Amino acid sequence: MNTADRILFLLKTRGPKTAQQLADMVELTSMGARRHLEAAQEKGLVTFDDVAEKVGRPSRRWMLTEAGHARFPDRHADLTVALIDQVTALFGPDAMEKLIVSREAASEAFYRDTIGTAAALPERVAGLAQARDLEGYMAEVEPQPDGSLLLVENHCPICAAARACQGFCRSELDVFQRVLGPGCSVQRTEHQLAGARRCAYRIIPLTLATENPAVV
Repeated sequence: MNTADRILFLLKTRGPKTAQQLADMVELTSMGARRHLEAAQEKGLVTFDDVAEKVGRPSRRWMLTEAGHARFPDRHADLTVALIDQVTALFGPDAMEKLIVSREAASEAFYRDTIGTAAALPERVAGLAQARDLEGYMAEVEPQPDGSLLLVENHCPICAAARACQGFCRSELDVFQRVLGPGCSVQRTEHQLAGARRCAYRIIPLTLATENPAVV
């Protein structure tokens, strides 16, 4: 991966960043990072916001545009949406529901196979993140100070399909809960379809919720 692509990848997975922050991450000078950002801006891949700081001049934070996000895999979005429309038109909404249920079962089997025999919740969440990463979601796990876990997905390879049929998103949340087991609660806290940069799921051990109801 060349430097220009690394910068786009960091903006995708880490969100808005200053040129200096990006320079530190890719071991460039601030000027070198700005040159890459300006070149990406000319191609329509990035834009920026000037964020007012408490002290001093505003901080310029760079982020991906819609075209920048589109640089990452989307699993043939146009074809997927067309197929969803055709299935609904030819066979009715019940057929779409059957398709979602079938995909749900296949996904659940894949996740269970990837998680394997892991008993501890952190290991199970790590296995789920690994499976989602293999599917193109750029998934990772962030332990939280309160003892919960945050499953983060920095990319959605089926975003177009999910926009066309939001049952796919409902399906994912249900599957996560089942494969992680009854010892936890799974909540979606960020959602790309609602305008967020990423999707995120907060996974709360039930023992933690019992000890501290405010966590839920």
